[in-house]
Amino acid sequence: MLNRRQRHILLKFFSLFSVVRGYNILIVIIAQYLTSIYILAYNRPLKKVLFDLNLFLIVLASAATIAGGYIINNFYDSEKDLINRPIKSKLDRLVSQNTKLIFYFALNFLAVLMAGYTSYKGLIFFSVYIFGIWFYSHKLKRLPFIGNLTSAILTITPFFAIFMYYKNFEAVIFVHAMFLFLVISMRELTKDLENIKGDLVQNYQTIPIAYGEKASKQMLSILAGLTIIPTCLLLYKYEVGHMFLFFYLSILLLIGFLIFLWRSKTKTDYLILHNVLKFIIVLGVFSILLIDVSIVFNRI
Repeated sequence: MLNRRQRHILLKFFSLFSVVRGYNILIVIIAQYLTSIYILAYNRPLKKVLFDLNLFLIVLASAATIAGGYIINNFYDSEKDLINRPIKSKLDRLVSQNTKLIFYFALNFLAVLMAGYTSYKGLIFFSVYIFGIWFYSHKLKRLPFIGNLTSAILTITPFFAIFMYYKNFEAVIFVHAMFLFLVISMRELTKDLENIKGDLVQNYQTIPIAYGEKASKQMLSILAGLTIIPTCLLLYKYEVGHMFLFFYLSILLLIGFLIFLWRSKTKTDYLILHNVLKFIIVLGVFSILLIDVSIVFNRI
């Protein structure tokens, strides 16, 4: 049995884990390594990729920066989250704002330190990335279109870090990035529909508030239609191995998403739609393994 102090410490740990969304960071770490192994450095020996110190530090710097980003975002959105996510907000508040800020600066310092060890370009890249996350949380996220676009760009930025490291400029990589960017953009707009109540109270000028729910649904429909372009390219122009199964499933899920979208009216409906898009993103990460099932054994 845990005593009162131990329970309090455990609750604070879960609170901090909730604030930094550790599960999301774990997915990003896995995604960066799978992208490196199967896409960006597919022609390098597996051991050389897995035990590459510079790649390891870039991945850790990305994780630290993202964690810091979640903290500063939570700091600015604390009042809004009380309305949109009351249960999660209560858990997050077990850790004081001062403690969160200390962790924020510590994580960013470690990120810059690790990135700087790899190269001065890494130092500059992550310094700009950290500033971009802060500026988005402080100013840009309250603006329609700009906030959504910036959020989507910041979400895929960690992949640009390893992209620049390997200097692999093959066209298929940009097509993969386009697909991911469009799905993330859909997720951001769906989150705005889900959080419209809290955003309205806190005077956030998101797309649903500025232009209405119908216009937001029209934009989501356009974005879903645009995902067909990179999907078809990946299915019929480039070699993606058995990952074609994921793209066909994505098409079916997006069709279902659109049908349900136009029938959605409540926060619960939009939460379901948000989770559908999250499922596509997470499934896409693990589907990278399907590009070439034998690649691990052939490169040991």
